[in-house]
Amino acid sequence: MATETTVNFRYEFDRDEVAEIVNCNRRHGFAIVKGLLPAGMVEMLKAEVRRILESIVQSKGLVTHTHDHYIEYSPVYASLMTYEPYMRIARALCDDEPMTVNRSAAIYKKAGCGPMAWHTDWGPLEHQYNTNNVLNNSGASSMWFYLNGIDDVRGGLAIIPDSHTEDWPAPEGFEFTPHKKSFYAKGSEPRPHLQMDDVPGAMPVIAGPGDMIVFAERTYHGVYPHRGSETRLSCGMSFRKRSYKPEQTWPLSESAKQFIHFCPPEAKPFVEGYLGMGGDWKGAPTR
Repeated sequence: MATETTVNFRYEFDRDEVAEIVNCNRRHGFAIVKGLLPAGMVEMLKAEVRRILESIVQSKGLVTHTHDHYIEYSPVYASLMTYEPYMRIARALCDDEPMTVNRSAAIYKKAGCGPMAWHTDWGPLEHQYNTNNVLNNSGASSMWFYLNGIDDVRGGLAIIPDSHTEDWPAPEGFEFTPHKKSFYAKGSEPRPHLQMDDVPGAMPVIAGPGDMIVFAERTYHGVYPHRGSETRLSCGMSFRKRSYKPEQTWPLSESAKQFIHFCPPEAKPFVEGYLGMGGDWKGAPTR
């Protein structure tokens, strides 16, 4: 079990405490929204993750698989854009400015899967960068559902509160890897750190199937090994302000075009300017 970390602020909120959710995410880099989805919607989303990812995992003999433009293939997941309790929080995270879908993903993770090292999703737009860097520089916050529930036994997240600021130092006893994408223990090889429980200030995220985890792009997080018995199913989405205009973008894929075309009318405003994922696209600094 994880070492208990005590935080001196509240980070779990009811779905109607929208201002408090946004404020916590801005101040501390994350928030947990309790009971956002009803049980029936959770079961529909679980079935969709299985429908789209399970055959890939089985055919390739994988223990885990991530689909990085999941919303383009899942009408059920896209329907969240018409679910007002969810969209009310999404709009508030974007300061109630016009916004568009930034990115989406789903993860299928079998029991027995190993950990994921500490990292931040943010990355600088320097050298030769990719679509991840562009989308993760947009100021968006991830909105994730772990549809079986998570904790430090069932492949859950570990997170470092307050690690989302540009000037955040590495944890005591650790140094950053290049570009601050991760960190490693001083005196060890400069590889992303894989242990969750020995990092000062880190805490496990404990959430139920209908809870939503919000975290900022820069927030450092890792994943515990999955020592449970049930396949972990999850899906996440983020929205960005439409005012974010990256200098370089990529052509829309056919699946992205189809997703935009078939979106229901009430969701159309949220796909205006959608970029999708650019495959092997690479950008380079222009100045």
